[in-house]
Amino acid sequence: MTDARAFEDIAVMVVDDHAVVRQGLITFLGNVSGVRVVAQAPDGQAALDELARMATMEELPDVVLMDLQMPRLDGVAATQAISARYPHLKVVVLSSFGEVGRVQAALAAGASGYVLKDAEPDDITAAIRSAINDQVHLDPTVARRLTQRMITPEQGLSALTARERDILALVASGMSNKQIAAHLTISERTARTHVSNVLAKMHLTSRTQAALVAVREGLVTPDGLVVNDSRRR
Repeated sequence: MTDARAFEDIAVMVVDDHAVVRQGLITFLGNVSGVRVVAQAPDGQAALDELARMATMEELPDVVLMDLQMPRLDGVAATQAISARYPHLKVVVLSSFGEVGRVQAALAAGASGYVLKDAEPDDITAAIRSAINDQVHLDPTVARRLTQRMITPEQGLSALTARERDILALVASGMSNKQIAAHLTISERTARTHVSNVLAKMHLTSRTQAALVAVREGLVTPDGLVVNDSRRR
């Protein structure tokens, strides 16, 4: 069957908060036949602002190549907003993170593909072309993880790593991302990523819900005292 978009240029927007990565993608896609980069943005909010401007000029792209971990507005929230405002616009996630929770959140938000940043270049173009033809393209590693999750689904605390359990307990104790970072001697960005992973894996939408789960599971006492901390094990 002939690709419905095989002989047309596919207009792409690149969204990534790392300028070097963003420029690398733009350069790469600029050399791909049938693909042209028409816009770029350093975060999800900037992407929405640019899309709104392009919409007034009837120059919306066909596909948004979206990073996940970004300041101001992350990739999942941006994907959800794009799917709601521009239903015909396809979003392909290109991320360093392949955790099942993140993948599921992105797909639930409306993403048409999920590719890891260490994938082969051809996989990126394949994902873009698949999205245009209403197909979902998943990185092979991501697809295997999703399949394994369906076969042996993890639930509750069993879905979390030891570090993520510690993060959950610290969230429940009332610590901010900055305080968690200082407590564990990690960057605030890493702490924020861990917290996002915990919420996604536990299918929670707020830190309050996380606190309730931590109390129920015995990780913290009702008054917020941490019971379980891997640094003491």
